[in-house]
Amino acid sequence: MSNSRQLAFVALQNIYRRGAYTDIALDRVLRKTDLNNADRALVTELVYGIVRRQRSLDALIDRLGKKKASQQPPDLRIVLHIGLYQLRYFDRIPASAAVDTSVELAKNNGFKTLAGVVNGLLRQYERFSAQGNDPLELPNDPIQRLGILYSFPDSIIKLWLEQFGQAQTEKLCEWFNRPPAIDLRVNSLKTTLDEVEAAFNKANIPVERVPHLPQALRLTQGGRAIQQLPGFKEGWWTVQDSSAQLTGHLLAPQSGETVIDACAAPGGKTTHIAELMGDNGKIWGCDRDASRLRKLQENIDRLQLKSIQLRTGDSRHFYDFKQIGDRVLLDAPCSGFGTLHKRPDIRWQQTLEKIGQLSHLQEELLTQTASWVKPGGILVYATCTLNPLENEKVVQAFLDRHSDWHIQAPESDSPAAFFECDPGWIRVLPNIHQMDGFFMVKLKKK
Repeated sequence: MSNSRQLAFVALQNIYRRGAYTDIALDRVLRKTDLNNADRALVTELVYGIVRRQRSLDALIDRLGKKKASQQPPDLRIVLHIGLYQLRYFDRIPASAAVDTSVELAKNNGFKTLAGVVNGLLRQYERFSAQGNDPLELPNDPIQRLGILYSFPDSIIKLWLEQFGQAQTEKLCEWFNRPPAIDLRVNSLKTTLDEVEAAFNKANIPVERVPHLPQALRLTQGGRAIQQLPGFKEGWWTVQDSSAQLTGHLLAPQSGETVIDACAAPGGKTTHIAELMGDNGKIWGCDRDASRLRKLQENIDRLQLKSIQLRTGDSRHFYDFKQIGDRVLLDAPCSGFGTLHKRPDIRWQQTLEKIGQLSHLQEELLTQTASWVKPGGILVYATCTLNPLENEKVVQAFLDRHSDWHIQAPESDSPAAFFECDPGWIRVLPNIHQMDGFFMVKLKKK
């Protein structure tokens, strides 16, 4: 157990001090160990949970410590975060163990003389809790109160309050602070949902089906490495959130067509398109990041798909695709506000300025990729964010400039039809649909 906390400490060092992405920092420490599944799950929950909850944890340090969180030595702040996270958000670890292991962690990482500070602050938290008092001090301002309570920047809370109101915003915050589920998409060219489900049950790995998604299975318990799961090497399935699977169904590619995926890597949607087409036709998977395209090629090889060709570069500059596509998918770069539970660092990195730049990029990509579509063809615009500036406003601005395009509703038998909230607009809300937040719309060229 103490080794698990040390690994979490090292991962958090890389995230807090060196700006590493949470998933990459965690993978680096887990790859070098032979932890059992329970300890892997503990390290994962500590790292992801602490990155999510760092504003709340800092507020606790500000309340309980003699120095503010910002004044603490950076590595000592990490030790305090690990201790406070266990005391506040874990119910399966005794408080005494959380305190003792945090004191030990401080000593083992150069803070022997400050171990008493760690002990005193965590014991003070315990005393508050024992008296039935919450040590977290909340201001009256509703934006700051929700931001501190649920650990989000004020800018996101303000956006959601304006868009959804307080009750829905609180539910969204609660959902995004849960550990994420892992969804799989069964490769229908090689096996069936029933066969994969049976293989997981035989291995005593609980899975459940996801309503409205015909290829989706959800892992209900984490801890095991993806590569160790049944059927990984055989290409029976790939990891893809259920809401992302909807984009392929909304696009509805047909066998023999030419389809272009403008921002393809790491390839979940591209490979889904190939499966839906029976691997018959021509699919272009484009991305400007060569290293991410290599991951897409690995998935293509593992799933044994033949119809996908890759192209490296900025899709805004691919002029030779003009009017060759029967269907085009633009899963545009976005703020990622629909995936904050899986990518917790995003909530601390996005700014209004960055979102404005993304919105401009989205408009440029949409204009260029629309030129790739044949007359009468289809373009699906999608993002994994909950932000009208990147969704409805981008699409409406495009339609205002291009009278030869219109929104087309999903077919009535499409899985996407269940998520239609206004005519043609598909919005997936995490706290309602229990999957990543997503926006998508199908556009048809007259």
